[in-house]
Amino acid sequence: MNKPRVIVLSGYGLNCEEEARFGFELAGAVSEIVHINDIISKQKKLSSYQILVVPGGFSFGDDLGSGLAFASRMRNHLWEEILSFVRRDKLVLGICNGFQILANLGLLPALDGRFGKREIALLLNKNARYTVRWVDLKVTNDSLWLRGITTLSLPIAHGEGKFFASREVLKKLEKKKRIALRYFRGTICTAIDLSDNPNGSVENIAAVTDPTGKIFGLMPHPDRALYSFQHPLWHRQKEELLRRKVKLPKFGDGYFIFQNAVKYFSS
Repeated sequence: MNKPRVIVLSGYGLNCEEEARFGFELAGAVSEIVHINDIISKQKKLSSYQILVVPGGFSFGDDLGSGLAFASRMRNHLWEEILSFVRRDKLVLGICNGFQILANLGLLPALDGRFGKREIALLLNKNARYTVRWVDLKVTNDSLWLRGITTLSLPIAHGEGKFFASREVLKKLEKKKRIALRYFRGTICTAIDLSDNPNGSVENIAAVTDPTGKIFGLMPHPDRALYSFQHPLWHRQKEELLRRKVKLPKFGDGYFIFQNAVKYFSS
């Protein structure tokens, strides 16, 4: 089986690179953590990889707004290389702070098919607090990242995850089916009595894709839900499965997002 090569960016406050790297390697890829300065200095080349990952964290301390400074560094030093990458048969994943960075770069949602125009924003949570909890998500488009998946339970950890866009952009997102995930009241929210929308995102939007479906940005962390035992209701679910004599699942919902990306290149 051909194993795709994955580059996971690091540097300046990104702090979830190990989890993202592990997720892809668990799914069968060859994954490498690379500091952004190593690409800028030409020690590493984006073109050598099939999948680019911008992981979660607090790049530059979010001092200028979440993901803005890191996005500016990418645009100022790597823009042509990034454009060359996304225009080929490659994949891009932005998780949490990575999603904010891709949005600031204008790689998402790229409604007109052209990259570079900022059309969406991730704003301060409605509760004005850094929020850490699990959420229920419904799949709402046919991106290759989400093939075979209808619902997900994943954790969030952010202070600026409130999805916002103008009415015009929202209409286009809906019409062009660029909304990939929406928060909804599922297993976790019902069992623990949590609100379905954790941050006030407009129209419950948690993730979007570009026109090709190959660039995917989401606020929840699939890299923190790789195994079934990480689920907050695991002990209850385990007992129910054991009583029904059903084999216990090994992987959590987040794993299948990584698996789909690997399958795209290895099938």
